[in-house]
Amino acid sequence: MNFRLSSLLSALFIVLTASLANAGPTLNAIVQRGQLVCGVHTGLTGFSGPDKKGKFAGIDVDYCKALAAAILKNPEAVKFVPLTAQQRFTALQSGEVDILARNTTWNSKRDTTMGAIFAGVWFYDGQAFVINSKKNPKVKKLADLNKASICVETGTTTERNLADYARANKLSFKPVVFEGQEATEKAFQSGRCDAYTTDASGLSAMLVNLPGRADYTILPEIISKEPLGPLLRRNDQEFFAIARWMIFALQQAEESGVTAANVLQLKKDSKDPVVQRLTGATGEVGKGLGLDADWATRAIAAVGHYGEIYQRNIAPLGLPRGPNSLWTKGGLVYPIPMD
Repeated sequence: MNFRLSSLLSALFIVLTASLANAGPTLNAIVQRGQLVCGVHTGLTGFSGPDKKGKFAGIDVDYCKALAAAILKNPEAVKFVPLTAQQRFTALQSGEVDILARNTTWNSKRDTTMGAIFAGVWFYDGQAFVINSKKNPKVKKLADLNKASICVETGTTTERNLADYARANKLSFKPVVFEGQEATEKAFQSGRCDAYTTDASGLSAMLVNLPGRADYTILPEIISKEPLGPLLRRNDQEFFAIARWMIFALQQAEESGVTAANVLQLKKDSKDPVVQRLTGATGEVGKGLGLDADWATRAIAAVGHYGEIYQRNIAPLGLPRGPNSLWTKGGLVYPIPMD
């Protein structure tokens, strides 16, 4: 081997080693094992849970698949770990999972005191109440539930919100607390409580396949803001950047009309500079994330843009997009520009 070739190889080794060293421990672990470990809900229709074939499906599942496509070039290189509300934060902090994509509300306590950080908002939600209107025909609004028993899951922001709302509005609720969503739902359905409260999406997920659906009514009030998003440990700035920009990439794809079906063609033919940067035809977005140029193209090809993901997973619940619409259509989904 001549001196010039030896020098070039040495320089390349130094660059690659430096690049790996700059990545945090979580991203390194993902790459080395060849698999993303994603904490998800134990079973919430539309968000995460086994489908008819036993495979995990849902809006949170698709987000994890998009990350695996970007980082590992394989959307199926994901291990899904089902977690209850009580288990989820311990599993993340202990390293059992790389990321928590489990309909978790972003708030200051979780973002600043748990050694974790939210990548962004993946789904805008709010806390609502459902009643059996056949048994309680006179209940039309929350005030009508004064002194009523309310089923609520422990270890969630829902429990605190219920107490805050009652105090602020001079109402008296009787919380009946259960561990786990399934136990809480079954208690309500069996008549142990007058009402059940959780995120509006969770109520819709419960009702979509419930026999006697017509007997139930979701009350009109939304009592909280529940911005749901992926949560990861504060030990890996590069993985955090990838997780955050994956949200924006899938949202930008919808805004720009880049779908699972046309992304490869648009990468080749589009003259739109936004689409060119998104697909990696031009620019260095991927380089800035420590990924190759095709990271977002692979993700979009695997799961579609945000609107496709919503339509596939959430629309069947009967939920209108509302705040989860693009900002151009009156919603809150506002992808940050890629330059």
